[in-house]
Amino acid sequence: MASASIPAYNSIPLENSSSQNASNESLKMEPLADVALLPGEERVIDKDIIYICPFNGALKGKVFITNFRLYFKSDGDHVVVLDVPLGAISRVEKMGGASSRGENSYGLDITCKDMRNLRFALKQEGHSRRDIFEILFRYAFPLSHGLPLFAYLSQEKFDENGWHVYKPMEEYRRQGLPTDKWRISFINEDYKLCDTYPTILVVPFKATEDDLQKVATFRSRCRIPVLSWINKENQAVIVRCSQPLVGMSGKRNKDDERYLEMIREANGTTKLTIFDARPNVNAVANKATGGGYEGDDAYQNAELVFLDIHNIHVMRESLKKLKDIVYPNVEEAHWLSSLESTHWLEHIKLVLSGAIQVADKVSSGNSVVVHCSDGWDRTAQLTSLAMLMLDSHYRTLRGFQVLLEKEWIGFGHKFASRIGHGDKNHADQDRSPIFLQFIDCVWQMTKQFPTAFEFNERLLMVILDHLYSCRFGTFLYNCENVRDNNLLRTKTVSLWSLVNSDTSSFINPFYTEESSRVLYPVASMRHLELWVTYYIRWNPRIRQQQQSPVEQRYRELLALRDQYLKKLQELQLSDSSPSTHLSNSSTPSAASPTQHITRLQTPF
Repeated sequence: MASASIPAYNSIPLENSSSQNASNESLKMEPLADVALLPGEERVIDKDIIYICPFNGALKGKVFITNFRLYFKSDGDHVVVLDVPLGAISRVEKMGGASSRGENSYGLDITCKDMRNLRFALKQEGHSRRDIFEILFRYAFPLSHGLPLFAYLSQEKFDENGWHVYKPMEEYRRQGLPTDKWRISFINEDYKLCDTYPTILVVPFKATEDDLQKVATFRSRCRIPVLSWINKENQAVIVRCSQPLVGMSGKRNKDDERYLEMIREANGTTKLTIFDARPNVNAVANKATGGGYEGDDAYQNAELVFLDIHNIHVMRESLKKLKDIVYPNVEEAHWLSSLESTHWLEHIKLVLSGAIQVADKVSSGNSVVVHCSDGWDRTAQLTSLAMLMLDSHYRTLRGFQVLLEKEWIGFGHKFASRIGHGDKNHADQDRSPIFLQFIDCVWQMTKQFPTAFEFNERLLMVILDHLYSCRFGTFLYNCENVRDNNLLRTKTVSLWSLVNSDTSSFINPFYTEESSRVLYPVASMRHLELWVTYYIRWNPRIRQQQQSPVEQRYRELLALRDQYLKKLQELQLSDSSPSTHLSNSSTPSAASPTQHITRLQTPF
């Protein structure tokens, strides 16, 4: 089984490591020439072990554990390598006991967050697994042991600083804000209005700071309705927030009602559409815990639409079922019925369908408000996907980074709670694959519109790998407030530093820029596919299917074109030298440089 793709950018081999505080034990470890350690990565333990490979059987070899990864390499001619970031591990368990019978029945079971499980066997005598179990448990779950996440230990350096990718004021100016109807508010600059919102908010021009304070008391977690995106042509907006605190008694709040009326009036929308991401029955049930939804009697100029997207617990169970059918083996005989029983694609369909409805309303000139319960899970899925459909800027490599920084990271999707970075509590009910689901929806769109996105599938997979890896600071913690308190931007490296220092690896060769096109993907089960190259990538049969021949050929043609353009430039430079210019001054040019370039371009 091949290794996970973890590019070792700016990495250094072990023997060149400048670590001053290596323990005496680590100095005795044998050199590991074929693994380039990241700057800041240190070896902790080596051990002879047997990897119970689901595809090749029991394989003897050596496992190396660092403060960042688990690396295994098998002995013999047919070498199998595992390269697993410790952040991708969700659970480590002891397998068998001292009295266990049967070959390879004593060892470790490792459950990973990236759709694979690992099993290692050791000799039974002398508590041979105790040291490796304790070290693995300690370094895979550093926060549970009072240790820092690897992102705070990393010494990587890149050409670009990814923390500069997203600047809120620049992004709002790009959208044409502020306007005479919408203003920038700094009421949350110290996180006192809402501790899970960003510091810069866009609110209705008519709304005073006092209005915002009053509305915050009637919205769950004080997550008031604020602008995410505005349509420059028709001034329709996407506004995001959390549920109103209606409760069982059906409470009303005049300030909240007037505030939503301001949003409606900003572009003269006849009726403000409120998209509640939840199923109707769930929204009603939330009244029992003090939440609820906007009733017709209180919000008379609004229409309420429920989108039937299930909660985090349903999504977690769905992914668990999907993992059961794709790893380690895919059962061909009942594949379609097994896939259907997971309901994974059904959930993808509902999220995409909801985003399409949001985009369609805004495109036709109607402003919308989007919320779920707290406004940081399904809400982020819907607003970001709708913005991806409406605004081609977010379909560029850097624009997509801005979208994630803004709608997910800035507006407080609970990455720490949903992923469980460095936390041993694998059964935590807050864990859920909400962001994975969003990236899957983006992948579905790239399949349906192969020329509309500047970035490729590799970017999406790298984002998901580093969602778990803890190598970068980008997806750590639940909100900006906590990130600021932990000095994230000064003490860790951004994932976008890696991406933007090697953009050629993430560019889609088929990309065609279309500035005003709105994308409407087909959210039908007949048009949705399982993302095989992600979910089943650990299966050797799947991994052997490399880049498509068409894409490979297209890249070759682009490289050839670049060569010809370079030669052309060289010829033009030699033609423009004084002697050549004099001798050819009486002869008209056969073709202008632009004509040459036009001929050399390959129409695709």
